[in-house]
Amino acid sequence: MPARSHVSVGTIFKHFRRVARHPWIARRLAALETEKWLFPLFHPRAREGEGGRLRQVSIRITDLCNLRCHTCGQWGESGYLRGKNLADLKGQEVSPERYREILADLVRHGQRPMVYFWGGEPMLYDGLMELMEEAARLRLPVSIATNGTRVAQLAPRLVAAPLFLVQVSIDGPTAEVHNRLRPGAGGGNNFADLQAALAALQQARREQGRDLPLLASLTVISRDNADLLVDIYETFAPQVDLLVFYLSWWIDEEAARAHDRDFTARFGFPPKLHWGWLGSWRPEDYEALSRELTTLLDRSRPWHRPPVVLIPPLTRPEDLRRYFTDHGARFGYDQCVSIFQVTEVDSNGDVSPCRDYHDYVVGNLKDHTLTELWNSPAYRRFRRSLAREGLMPVCSRCCGLMGY
Repeated sequence: MPARSHVSVGTIFKHFRRVARHPWIARRLAALETEKWLFPLFHPRAREGEGGRLRQVSIRITDLCNLRCHTCGQWGESGYLRGKNLADLKGQEVSPERYREILADLVRHGQRPMVYFWGGEPMLYDGLMELMEEAARLRLPVSIATNGTRVAQLAPRLVAAPLFLVQVSIDGPTAEVHNRLRPGAGGGNNFADLQAALAALQQARREQGRDLPLLASLTVISRDNADLLVDIYETFAPQVDLLVFYLSWWIDEEAARAHDRDFTARFGFPPKLHWGWLGSWRPEDYEALSRELTTLLDRSRPWHRPPVVLIPPLTRPEDLRRYFTDHGARFGYDQCVSIFQVTEVDSNGDVSPCRDYHDYVVGNLKDHTLTELWNSPAYRRFRRSLAREGLMPVCSRCCGLMGY
């Protein structure tokens, strides 16, 4: 049976009580994970490209970001947004009013997916807080991935909504390391922002007597912090509920050119966005990285300590070396299920089945609703291609395959 990304049993058990207090959230999380495990049962017509229940709407709500993180495929060293005009990017965004119409339409059609906001930096989108509150009011579980910008000021509202998960990006245990790996576009101290965000969220939870949102750290493992992962865990374990460490999503030039050929043969036009993820972020010592990851898991095992999630769950030196040097290696992840569960919305409203490489567009939210697009002919064509012809070259380094 193909490997499929999933939340570990230990992580679920440690936070079951807190999430179970909100049945409307717990039911949807359980449905998503159950469907991953029993995918053939829930999707008997996968080879025909037919999607079932829409389990998650992933909204990359803005391209704007105040950081220039080195491993980012958007604004990083070779990111596909480098050189773009910020005013143009802002001007093409979908309005909050249209997003509210889209969410209300989903509910009218009996769809109550989870809603995940990311970016860019999502907190730079005007009206996001009100949009998240509206989604929660509709009983659509809301989560966000943020670098901590503006979170401290809005912490009481994030807790009251409630969001079920706030993920904060943390790439170093100290301000010096973190800010070097995640530098501000115009300076600043993002490490201080994220610390203030976590402290404010914890305080708001205490004052309101709430367990949610769960607080998670997100760490991109790269050459520059591969020997500091345990330090990150020990620094932030008192401040978060779980810590996610994931190996950098990046491809080499050979894989990028192979994807050019494969994608064009399938769909009749060349892709572009994957070239933003071209990189060379290999750790210098795979044995040392293996020890760091093994220690992380050991430190997190006691019941009172926050769990660690490794994406993908590789710890052996030989597997880590292969991950970074052989971009055809998928470690058993040979079936993409996210395209049957999750829809991806780009900042300009384009809707794509593909989580990280969204060249294939099935329509735009400014003209269509998600219920109209979810099983449209264009959407089915993409799913059918991956189900029948297999994965594409870039799929081997995509969080939609290994880590959502």
